[in-house]
Amino acid sequence: MLTYFFAFIYLCLILRLSWIDWRTGLLPNSLTCPFLWCGMLFQLLCAPEFLNSAVWGAIGGYLFLYLVYWCYRALCKHEGLGYGDVKLFAALGAWHGWQALTGLLLIASAGGLVASLLYGPLTRRGFTIKNPLPFGPFLAAAGLISVGVSYYPPIRTLLMPLL
Repeated sequence: MLTYFFAFIYLCLILRLSWIDWRTGLLPNSLTCPFLWCGMLFQLLCAPEFLNSAVWGAIGGYLFLYLVYWCYRALCKHEGLGYGDVKLFAALGAWHGWQALTGLLLIASAGGLVASLLYGPLTRRGFTIKNPLPFGPFLAAAGLISVGVSYYPPIRTLLMPLL
């Protein structure tokens, strides 16, 4: 029963975060931080054997995108990623563990690339690199896909040959 409660929290928070980021381009700390701590609490209460993986997932997720943020900022002299995305990726690391970080980032990046390439032709505005694209919804989609692959057998059998 407790697992379903945490699944409900996961779903509500990740959908709310992706909606806010899509509409405003911001991921508020008032939602990303509780999302991270709920992931840690889930691991502690429902799967304590994976708590170590969750802690390293949160640390690794935060540090990796933090380094990407600062490297891009040093090279291009402007921000290419927000701290909200860094915190959301850390939260996904807490929920899914460090082993899932590369898959989450690959799925989110591929989704963002496809969306940015389709944005111009579908909106008839043309393709410009200067238009910012929120990354949070793609991280959220990657998290939901990862949950589906991990815990729902029909999705797992459908997507495993692709991964």
